[in-house]
Formats: sequence, C-alpha cells, structure tokens
Amino acid sequence: MSKITKKQKVWSTDVDCEKLYDLTEAVKLLKKFATAKFDESIDVAMNLDIDTRQADQQVRGMVSFPNGTGKKVRVAVFAKGDAAVEAEKAGADIVGAEDLAAKVEKGFLDFDAVVAAPDCMPLMGRIGKILGPKGLMPNPKLGTVTPAPAKIVKELKAGMVEYRAEKQGVVHVMTGKASFKEDQIVENIRMFFDTIKAAKPSGVKGTYMKSMAISSTMGPGIKIDMTTVLDK
Repeated sequence: MSKITKKQKVWSTDVDCEKLYDLTEAVKLLKKFATAKFDESIDVAMNLDIDTRQADQQVRGMVSFPNGTGKKVRVAVFAKGDAAVEAEKAGADIVGAEDLAAKVEKGFLDFDAVVAAPDCMPLMGRIGKILGPKGLMPNPKLGTVTPAPAKIVKELKAGMVEYRAEKQGVVHVMTGKASFKEDQIVENIRMFFDTIKAAKPSGVKGTYMKSMAISSTMGPGIKIDMTTVLDK
C-alpha cells in the first residue's frame, strides 16, 4: 500500500472523496490546493454511458472555451497559395505543404494541432500513420480540413480544443489554469458540460452522463453534482 503524502493528508481534511460538490465550491477547493511552483492545469472528466464500439454512440467534436485554456497551442497548417498566406497571418506557427510533409516524415512533430486545406489531403495519406497515433490527423468533421484554414487557426489559438470519448466512455479535457479566476474556470466547465450534453449520440437511450469530476495537475479529484453545473 502506497504512503499518503503530506498534501494528501491536508486534502483529506477538506475534500470528501464520496461527496458530490457544488461546482463553484469544487473550483474554490481546487484553487486552494493548487500550490505547485508552476501554474497547474484544471482538468474535467465526464463518464458517459456509451458503447464506443458502436458507430452510433461516438462522442467526438470541438469545444471553444470562452476564457481559453491558458495553454499556448502550436498550430501546423498544410496549405498552398493564398490559403497558406492567410493561415500565416492568422497566427499559424508552421505553414507548408510537401516541404512540411517531408519534415514530418523525418520525425518533426513540434506542434499541438494540425489543419489542412483540401488540396493538401493527399499529403495526409503519406503522413497519416505518423499523425494518427498522436491524435493529430486533421478531420473534416472537426473543421480541421477546410479551404479557409485561417479561421480555425484563430479558433485553436483562442482556446478551441478537441474532445473524444475514450474506450471506456470517459471524455477528458483541460479547461483552464489554476491562475484563472474562479468564475472563468466555472464558465469554461459549463461550456464543456453543455457541449457534451448536446453531443448525445442518437444511439444512446436513457442515462447519458453518469458522473463528472474536476482536478488540478497536482491536486485532488473532486466529484461534481451535475445539477449544479447548469447555468443559473
């Protein structure tokens, strides 16, 4: 049995691992315990009653947080001509086509998100086996394959992130930093909640959202009473 750390002993006096907390109360607790020497991330995880093996029970999409995530996102864009110029103006960190694909084939992966113009999709066939396992493959359903990459570059830079249900039906995303104000974190989490609620697959009947918890990088996990997440 692993030893309980000093931090965990402190948490145990204030955090009841079985209790369902009001969202605002939980955020206050997380900020209280986010005492690391770096700006800890605030993460949210939701357990869904879905069977990801079924085609009509997939939960995947994009969510734009009103207060961003606090994370600097490096965006790579595969585009040519005017689309490439506009993407660069929009703040893309790396822009290219065949040259960028060649760099990726040699192991270059210094980016967090990938956007591609339709005329560059043949290049994705070459490097898909590299980007796919890293979760970086652009997808038209997510808007990351588009003839106007500049627009989504701006959105990704502003705090748009992808969410996707894992094998066991859990969706997990970063929703901000401990340095954010409490109301900013709450607002972002509510946006995530509303987005997942709206993304309920047609093949799911009955209870969809089973449970929800938030945590900071080095802090405790706190279970949330989902009735308190609804915007008031």
